[in-house]
Amino acid sequence: MSLYHEAAGILLGPTSHGGSLKSRVFGNKDKDKELKSPPAAVYALALESSKWSPVLKEVIENAQLLQKERKLTPVLAVLLVHDFLVAKGGIALPQTHGLRAAVERHKARLTSEFTRARLRRKCSSVDALRHLVEADARTGPVHPRWIRVNTLKTTVDDQLETTFAGWDVVPTVQDVIRAATESPPKRVLCLDGHIPNLIAVPPGPVFDFAKAEAYKTGALILQDKASCFPAYLLDPRPEDGDIIDACAAPGNKTTHLAAILAERGAFGLESVPAGASAPQQKKKKQKQKGKGQGQGQSEQPTIFAFEKDKHRAQTLDRMVNLAGSDGVTVVHPGHDFLKADPTAAQFRNVRALLLDPSCSGSGIVSRDDAPELFLPADASAPNSNSTTPTGTKDKHHNKKRKRPQASTRNDDDNSSKPLPQLVGDDGETVTVLSSDAELRARIAALASFQLALLQHAFSFPAARRITYSTCSVHAGENEHVVLAALASPAARTNGWRLLARADQPRGMRDWSVRGDAAACAGDEAVADACVRANRDDGRGVMGFFVAAFVRDALGPDGEKKGGEGEEDGPFVRDDNGRIVRDQHGIPTLKATGDKAVTVDEFYGVEDDDSSDNDSDDSDSDSDTEDEREEDSDGPFARDAHGRIIRDGAGLPTLKSTGRTVQLGGGGGADEWGGFED
Repeated sequence: MSLYHEAAGILLGPTSHGGSLKSRVFGNKDKDKELKSPPAAVYALALESSKWSPVLKEVIENAQLLQKERKLTPVLAVLLVHDFLVAKGGIALPQTHGLRAAVERHKARLTSEFTRARLRRKCSSVDALRHLVEADARTGPVHPRWIRVNTLKTTVDDQLETTFAGWDVVPTVQDVIRAATESPPKRVLCLDGHIPNLIAVPPGPVFDFAKAEAYKTGALILQDKASCFPAYLLDPRPEDGDIIDACAAPGNKTTHLAAILAERGAFGLESVPAGASAPQQKKKKQKQKGKGQGQGQSEQPTIFAFEKDKHRAQTLDRMVNLAGSDGVTVVHPGHDFLKADPTAAQFRNVRALLLDPSCSGSGIVSRDDAPELFLPADASAPNSNSTTPTGTKDKHHNKKRKRPQASTRNDDDNSSKPLPQLVGDDGETVTVLSSDAELRARIAALASFQLALLQHAFSFPAARRITYSTCSVHAGENEHVVLAALASPAARTNGWRLLARADQPRGMRDWSVRGDAAACAGDEAVADACVRANRDDGRGVMGFFVAAFVRDALGPDGEKKGGEGEEDGPFVRDDNGRIVRDQHGIPTLKATGDKAVTVDEFYGVEDDDSSDNDSDDSDSDSDTEDEREEDSDGPFARDAHGRIIRDGAGLPTLKSTGRTVQLGGGGGADEWGGFED
């Protein structure tokens, strides 16, 4: 079967089960109905032909193509004429193929009618007509195309000089949206003010990302702004240990975590040249760790990515490799996070978890990605008058195939309304529900699963930070789940609480859209700690929800360590979250402004008030140099696995003295992460 017959089958096939065009092309799991043509080619042909179908309908009818070529159906005619007139490569069939010949023998008439259709729309060129077609195909508010610059492989500056060379930088996303509505759209971009390394560009043909080398190599990743909130709010740092992404496919958030860690020096990268990727030298070690063979803390953090669906896990694995984070990410294909043992040795250093579970997907933008398909009048249909010019408003000739909506039901007032639909968390599958009651039941079932996931995350012994997110607009999956989690024994027993807005990273503090206070039982503090994003509100984002949970570190006596606002530790940090150190690698305490330890204590030199014999000075200097040479792996005692030995409060032990490092006057109340930043 040819590409054109398969595309026609997709466009005309039954859609009563719901689903976007993309899900019908790529989500088909029935082996008997597998496409013979490349799915990407089928999708592109069906989508672009649908966009152009109002113009192509005019051309085909006025050229009387279906009257002269009786073997062509209306949908095949639209697909073939699209490629003949619009596609750069022409019709993708051999020159002698019957379908191609049926169109090309009417070349002169089709070309002439295409020119007339363009002029009727007052377009001076085909490019101008193309922009008009894109604008007409758009339904609802314009949303920008969000692009995350993958700092595992490149930098924003590099991309501005290469991929986006010649583009104008505008101050707001609203400027990008306005530029998208102009004809032709302007080549402008906006550097986002909330999420680092995120760029907004106009949608449509102004940026053909599929042809951009940076996109094909994983240096640029298409990711909605709101989808970047969870990893940014989790705020991972190298010294925080390992991370779990509990529901990781397709991998955008997983690779975002790796990129944030790389920027903070987790993998020894001070700067990333274009085309480079995360270090690979420890890939084998990380995979062994993922299988439970590694028993201790790695020199660099590991991201454990769970995905229980094996098919989606393949997508995750491809994304991780393309983005260059495979050296620091362990994928668990077919593994259910709820079945992971929190006390297992491989997870002993997991201190942060990102939870983005299955949800209703009610916040996802533009799920019905195919515009209406306009078909020319069928020559075989009775009473058809294909010679009527389609420029006139003849009702009979405005025949179009509209994507079927969910069936409707009559209420008591005899009015009808569409039934509720749920979009899968992959954004592609749609479940059509039979009633509002079924919608409520479905959300309740999802919320039960989401709460179970949160409670399981609370049970990881070393965990200190968790983000929970959905692409849903329903409070039942968002604020209600958060309230239930906070009230659960798992949260109360383990000391979990919401991360207050004042303690969130700057971009999330500045984001003005917060949780629904009414859905939080009137608790303004809880609502303010939650972050929402509303689609179609002019900010250019999808509907989204995220909240962060934190747990204070506990000392041996069960009391909280540190004070208010100390969630990021006791040391001064720079704008990227890295601990600021002096030339000796010693950090500075926030509370006092003093160094965490003196230089002598750092290198193990005893503080002796008695006067030294001058003749011993040279020997002392020599001994100190020898000690420093021997201590190339740092000044702290380590076990057989190379892990730093710490006391009950997490403080390291100095090799030279056998004493625990004392901070802030010897109180031992704060933990110094040593060289593990």
